[in-house]
Order: sequence, then structure tokens, then C-alpha cells
Amino acid sequence: MKPTLIFLALATLASLPALAATTEHRAAGIESKGYKWNKPSKELTKALKQKGDPEKGKIAYESCRGCHKADASGRPDAGYPQLAGQHVTVLIKQMIDVRTGHRDNPRMHPFIEADAIPIKDIPDVAAFLSSLPVPTTNHKGEGKDLEHGKQLYDKDCANCHGEAGEGNSKDFYPKVAAQHYPYLYRETMDIRDGIRRNANPKMVKLLKKYSDEDIAAVGDYMSRLAPVQN
Repeated sequence: MKPTLIFLALATLASLPALAATTEHRAAGIESKGYKWNKPSKELTKALKQKGDPEKGKIAYESCRGCHKADASGRPDAGYPQLAGQHVTVLIKQMIDVRTGHRDNPRMHPFIEADAIPIKDIPDVAAFLSSLPVPTTNHKGEGKDLEHGKQLYDKDCANCHGEAGEGNSKDFYPKVAAQHYPYLYRETMDIRDGIRRNANPKMVKLLKKYSDEDIAAVGDYMSRLAPVQN
């Protein structure tokens, strides 16, 4: 992205909700009959075919640093996840989902829409983020019910997200190890409650039986898993 465009994007951060109201659109998601969460759209297929260049991605990422920080460690609140070391495929899919309206994110949408970043830059950004070391300073939960969290994770989550929280690049399952606890808690709640519209329907169904306390326990456990480096 050009420096001028980056400056303008950051300068308008405070007014993003109003901006998003005029630019963000909603595509069919989990609320729609027959929705398939991992169906390859035209943009997603195009982005996944391109081999990303981390050096170019580092430049394009400049407009993201204000929220996700220079090292992509995110912030210790529910809004900005740790992106460093995440799978390239996962990063590309989530960026495309926000861009195409399958995932609602009013704050991020102005920075990822077609007028802000060309499709060819998205794999570059993903490659740069994936190349970064996973920080160990993520925000963790209170540690009160970790045994229960482990039991839930081993029974319901490890099959997709891996025993060590390493995720699965091929199937778009993100790494969850060493992610910020508040982010894990919020996103899991949103998936259970049908708010995160690009969620895997199988995960939504599985989480329906989870109480808020269950989600807190498993999120705390995931936040304490050792970082999995690429």
C-alpha cells in the first residue's frame, strides 16, 4: 500500500464504525441454509494459488501495525488476536472472509477491502505474518479450571486443532496455542451463539452444549499451550 493511503487509513481509525456502515457488506454465512464454511470462493482460490513474498508482505502490513502491533503479537483484549506464526492458509481465508463479507469485522474491513489492498498483496501479508516467531507473552486466563479445560479440549477440540494446538493448514484450522485468552473466549462464545458467521457448522453444533464456564476453561487451557513455531 502507498504511504499516503496507509496514513489516511490510520488517521480515520476513530471513525471506522461510520465508515464500515457504508462499505461493509454481508455475504451469506452460518445463518443461511446449505452454508459451507470452507467453500473456495473465486477470491480465496486466487489468493491461495499465489506464493506469498514475506518481504513484500512486510511492507503491505504497515497499515495493520496500528492494531495488531509490529510483531503481530496482537493486544491483550478480545479485539486483536496474535497473528504471528499462524498458518498462511488460515490467515488468507480469514482476510478474504472479512473482505467478502462472510466474517463481520467493521474495524478491519476498511483496511482489507479491494480499494485498500489488492488481492495480490494478501498472500504476501500472510507469508510475512506466518514467518514471524510466535510470542510467548500472550494474555492468559486465571488458571482456575485448567484440568476441566484440558478434558474438554482433548475430547472436542484436539481432533481438528491438534493435540498441541498446532492447527491444520490444509483444512483451515488455526493454531490456538498461545493465543490471547480474551480473544479465544470471545470468538468461541460468538461461534457457539451463531454470531461469527464464517464458523464451521460442526463446531457450532459441538459448542451448543458448552456453558460460559466451559468456554472459559477451554480458552484458558488453549492460551497456556506452548507456542507452536512453523
